[in-house]
Amino acid sequence: MHILATEGLTKRFPTVTAVDHLTVTVGPGVTGLVGANGAGKSTMIKMMLGLLAPSEGTARVLGFDIVTQGAEIRRLVGYMPEHECLPPDVSATELVVHLARMSGLPRTAARERAADVLRHVGLAEERYRAIGTYSTGMKQRVKLAQALVHDPKLIFLDEPTNGLDPRGRDEMLTLIRRIGTEFGITVLVTSHLLGELERICDHVIVIDAGRLLRSSDIGEFTQATQTLTVEVDEGLDELAARLSGDGQTVSRQGRQLVVKVAGPGTYDAIRDATAELGLCLIRLEQGRHRIEDVFRDEVAHV
Repeated sequence: MHILATEGLTKRFPTVTAVDHLTVTVGPGVTGLVGANGAGKSTMIKMMLGLLAPSEGTARVLGFDIVTQGAEIRRLVGYMPEHECLPPDVSATELVVHLARMSGLPRTAARERAADVLRHVGLAEERYRAIGTYSTGMKQRVKLAQALVHDPKLIFLDEPTNGLDPRGRDEMLTLIRRIGTEFGITVLVTSHLLGELERICDHVIVIDAGRLLRSSDIGEFTQATQTLTVEVDEGLDELAARLSGDGQTVSRQGRQLVVKVAGPGTYDAIRDATAELGLCLIRLEQGRHRIEDVFRDEVAHV
């Protein structure tokens, strides 16, 4: 089932084409929309919400047409914008309750729902403080809460980890994954930090300059490579020399070796070499492609 589908979707501005004949579908789960800054991610989301009219092409979100049924889409979709947009002089509770009521919830239901989602995103007593006193991470959580408060079927999260420190990013990514798995809400999340999406997404769409480069399940992006990553406690140079002398293709990457798999004998060669040198084998793992590598290759061939 397609939650979102575009056909030849295009958006031209006077000086740039932000989205260029994009044909893509999004199904249930967590989908990552990957692209460098300026690739057209935010423009695509605004068109999906019916806030920007396309120059060409068509798209449907939850079965509704983005040109003629934008209001219906916005009733069923949550949106966490990238930019700073929160009023500084109200509390998170006041803001989220207000937006819940704008979505049609009665006053009592709006208050109950706002309390639930604010607790879910990790704002306890802080939800009564003025938003202007919040850290960047807390503001991002408020934006996520308001996107969830009306119990949407789909949420758009535009660069949700922007400005967060490593711990804040980890916590935000965990929240996003829970939304997609435990709550059953379809998520479309944009990011230019490719490694983040490997952790949380079921499917990834890669765009560049508004054009589709690739749309695949995460397993196809991160499929196994014909290499082995080897890590030992010490003696890395000695191990590399021994394996090279045995005819193995070896390269060093930091504190690890990358060995090309020439057949089952490669595993035996690594085992025998570490044993004979008296080394402690910490890690022996088959390599996997990374989204970043795939993205770089796709862009290079455009």
